[in-house]
Amino acid sequence: MNTAAPRSGDGTIGKALQVLDLVAGFERPVRFSELLSLSPHPKATLYRLVQTLTNLGMLKYDVDRQTYAPGLRLVSLAHAAWRQSSLAPIARPHIDALSETLGETVHLAQLDGGQVLYVDKRNAADPIEMFSQAGKVGPGYCTGVGKAMLAFLSDEARETALSQQAWFAHTAHTHTGRESLEAELADIGRDGIAFDREEHEPGIICIAAPILSDTRRAIGALSVTTTTSRKSLDDLAALAPHLQSCARDIAHSAANWQFPSQ
Repeated sequence: MNTAAPRSGDGTIGKALQVLDLVAGFERPVRFSELLSLSPHPKATLYRLVQTLTNLGMLKYDVDRQTYAPGLRLVSLAHAAWRQSSLAPIARPHIDALSETLGETVHLAQLDGGQVLYVDKRNAADPIEMFSQAGKVGPGYCTGVGKAMLAFLSDEARETALSQQAWFAHTAHTHTGRESLEAELADIGRDGIAFDREEHEPGIICIAAPILSDTRRAIGALSVTTTTSRKSLDDLAALAPHLQSCARDIAHSAANWQFPSQ
């Protein structure tokens, strides 16, 4: 749940976005008392923000259940962002073809504030249950797509992104500090391939590749994900040519499109 405090200069807009993050983080309709228990704002301030967001259609209030949920205006804005700022519309035919060819789940992601935003997902014929879904935000430091993008940031951008990582040990394989991750990022920068070795979820592994612009800036990443019961890391490594070819095709299709800088 993203409840980071707004920066001092963000004012009311920053506080309102924090409330939206808080509501969305519950992933279900939420009562005001639940928001209040987690919000850093006084009751009166939080109530004013919630009422304003509801009046603007950013939140929806259920009178019968007395709960709040993201409003339809947010859905409209989300669709506009998906079309205009994400790689998803451009990449979709490519990741469709890759998933069909390999018979495995393919993820498409972009980096947002040091974290991974999954913007599309294509399931295999036999889907597997996992955290990542389109629209979800995941950690950068322990996902294949996250590491693939971090490896191709400028030194300054990478420093900022690494300072935003939680370094929580999701599994016994998770990087819990910068030193080990930076060593791996150097290898990824050389090879152009990253792996998730059960670092975010037990039993879930993936191979990932960055989607690079002409200036070798990571505008996104894609991964092929499976379980340790179905494939090994060596099996995934054999898929690298398919993955890298798909990443190049997406980059070529996106060459004349403008994306938010990382």
